[in-house]
Amino acid sequence: MNFDTKPLSGKCVAVTRPLEQSTEFVDLLNAMGAKTIEVPTIEFAPPTNRTALDDACNTANTFDWIVFTSTKGVEAFMERFIALENDIQSLKHIRFCAVGPATAAKLTDYQLSVSAVPKEHRGEAVAELLDEYVRGTRVLLPRADLAGTNLPDALRHAGADVHDVIAYRTIPVQSKRHDVHTMLIEKQIDVITFTSASTVRNFVAMVGGSSVPELLTHTLIAAIGPVTADAARSLGMTVAIVPKKYTASSLVEAIAAYFKITDSTCR
Repeated sequence: MNFDTKPLSGKCVAVTRPLEQSTEFVDLLNAMGAKTIEVPTIEFAPPTNRTALDDACNTANTFDWIVFTSTKGVEAFMERFIALENDIQSLKHIRFCAVGPATAAKLTDYQLSVSAVPKEHRGEAVAELLDEYVRGTRVLLPRADLAGTNLPDALRHAGADVHDVIAYRTIPVQSKRHDVHTMLIEKQIDVITFTSASTVRNFVAMVGGSSVPELLTHTLIAAIGPVTADAARSLGMTVAIVPKKYTASSLVEAIAAYFKITDSTCR
């Protein structure tokens, strides 16, 4: 296949997710012919105080369920778990729930079996899936510092004893503001992709606050899922693309499908 015949040939796509998570996503976009620019708006850091995380790692084998809502949550928890010289074998009897297939795959990297994955890859679906299974159980929930309260509240309402622990922090990145701002003014970016509510909020803070909707008049917004899309809309953006499955590969496919339809309509 020649470069010019690829679905995203001639399209410039901005990737706002953290650099440590962007490689596969960028590769998929490039394989579709896109020109990509990486504009990380967030990065990850350990908790300011690791006491609660360390306690959770050292007592992890006493929980009935461990629920992960992101691949980063798995990485942050397991890296600390291993650093504290805990044995992964001690977790084999625990039931694990992953918010989606990518998170489940990350758990299998540590030879851990996943008991539950909701059909919709979002926190509310996790709570609905586990509702009838968690009454009277102890649930460990290692997450980001900015995660909302809906999931732990729902699990507690279902009768679980929930230990909500900060496994990592999400912090803003201030790089490339001038370059991105200029490219938007000059209408050089065709699509901006967002993969979390945090990427949306920090992008807005980076490039111009309340002026962002106007800057994006000629740029498509692609969000990985409904939570991210809602965050974008709440800040005045018009979201054009949301895949049916909330994964990076599905987002790339949805972007390609969008241009396939629009390009054929324009002919």
